Amino acid sequence: MRTDYKLNSKDKLTAIIKDSGIETWNELIQFVRKLPYGRNANRTDFELVIKEKKGSCSSKHALLKKVADLNNIKNVKLILGIYKMNRQNTPNIGNVLIENSIEFIPEAHCYLKIDDRRADITTDNSDFEKIERDILNELEIEPEQVAEFKVEYHKEILTKWISENRIDRDFNEIWKIREKCITNLTEKPTHNTVYSS
Repeated sequence: MRTDYKLNSKDKLTAIIKDSGIETWNELIQFVRKLPYGRNANRTDFELVIKEKKGSCSSKHALLKKVADLNNIKNVKLILGIYKMNRQNTPNIGNVLIENSIEFIPEAHCYLKIDDRRADITTDNSDFEKIERDILNELEIEPEQVAEFKVEYHKEILTKWISENRIDRDFNEIWKIREKCITNLTEKPTHNTVYSS
């Protein structure tokens, strides 16, 4: 763990975090890591991770990056990675891909780079090494880009993948299959898995 930092900013988001008894950067990371996986009512309202006591890879890492920026904590980057989601690296998707005769789907996953080291804080048991070899590309983004930009970027990647690989399903079918995978992750979270969205 890196050197710890006091959360000293006077902004509303930091105040909400401190009202929850969290005083330092490392305490915040541990708090967020232990929150259950789940989509928030609004993924651009980072306060909801604290208020709803849950978050997805997008909302949790966007919150952490935002707090790092507000509190002048350096060398923290928010990364949008596209990886080959399959049953091996994301077991909790279940048999959805197998049942649809699909080897993998390019999935968007957010995480941090802290001092140039990848850190996945999605859950207490997130293991970035499970997807490291399956990363197709990475893009540094700002916290506010985890909503519309991330979804549109992901859809562009999927559309290109369907075309280039001559997948015999259209985009809407692939997106529905992908959503079923994410639903399975939400309903059946266990250890050593990756949680997207």
